[in-house]
Amino acid sequence: MKIVHINTNYVKNTLHQSMMDVMLGMGIESKVICPTCDFKTSVVKPKDYVEICECFSKMDRVWYGNKQRKILSHIISNYDLSGYDICHAYTLFTDGNVAYNLKKKYGIPYVVAVRNTDVNTFFKYMIHLRKRGIEILKNASAVFFLSKAYEKIVFEKYIPEKYAKEIKAKSYIMPNGLDPFWLANVPEYTKKALDKEIRICYAGRIEKNKNCNLTVEACKKLINEGYDIKYTVIGKMVDESFKSVIEENEFITHIPFLQKEELAAEFRKNDIFVMPSFTETFGMVYAEAMSQGLPVVYTKGEGFDGQFAEGEVGYAVSSYDAYDVANAIERIVTEYDLMSQRCINSVKRFNWETISLKYKKIYENICC
Repeated sequence: MKIVHINTNYVKNTLHQSMMDVMLGMGIESKVICPTCDFKTSVVKPKDYVEICECFSKMDRVWYGNKQRKILSHIISNYDLSGYDICHAYTLFTDGNVAYNLKKKYGIPYVVAVRNTDVNTFFKYMIHLRKRGIEILKNASAVFFLSKAYEKIVFEKYIPEKYAKEIKAKSYIMPNGLDPFWLANVPEYTKKALDKEIRICYAGRIEKNKNCNLTVEACKKLINEGYDIKYTVIGKMVDESFKSVIEENEFITHIPFLQKEELAAEFRKNDIFVMPSFTETFGMVYAEAMSQGLPVVYTKGEGFDGQFAEGEVGYAVSSYDAYDVANAIERIVTEYDLMSQRCINSVKRFNWETISLKYKKIYENICC
């Protein structure tokens, strides 16, 4: 079985490199084509099966039609796609539109994923492209949503009722997988119950979308209720205005950067992971924190919401309500030791081998 993967985001993180390695071990022959405007931004070292192509400019990102024409033209001119069984597109409007056109030209069936930018940018604001998005979904052999939350939004807001049944029948909830490091380093111990001392943390780029300011407001409310709160923020400072927030609040500690081994150790020093992002495709860092026994506070209606039953490993909150965040933290405290153990037990579902087996079965059903 031969799969060609169209993934414009491949070089931006190591997420799908882990997936490709597992698939190769399962006997799935893959070629990854990664169209980009700037290879210098790559954070992964491409392997032999990866083709990086700088085929559009930064300005083309503003003009959807130009960018699509350049990507499609480059692929058709430079790659022989005969003999491939399936095209796997990793976003709906960018990669999926390329796969849709390749199907029309070569007859290659395709599968497509729906992600954060598809839901919160393309469908939401680019009204003129909604019809194209629905056409891509209709012609796909399978549709992957990273969470039930995004599936619900797309079907309720954007897919016409006359197409809903046929698209729903081929839709799957397929979360991202964890870097194998995290599953190989799950602690054996169970964390103790909490009282009034709570150590809260966040890890990732410190930018407005991650909404650390709301977490600070929630911490202040808990401090006013008599809790001893420590808030550790780990990551690059992109939102420079947050520096003054750190300076004004003694309970906040900032750590600019940690390797994953150091990050795992820091997670274990803390009690609860809180990230009430405004938007989030999935939020792999929630699962990373879970692997070290930390219950999580995540955003209602975004990528991680619906991965688990409410209260199983944490709680979903409004990204605009500090009281909601503070209340979620207090609810976690009341059953902390049990929830911490459930986090460790439940994180196994993000094993790339398990997820890749599901992809393989879907590929096989399409090829048969």
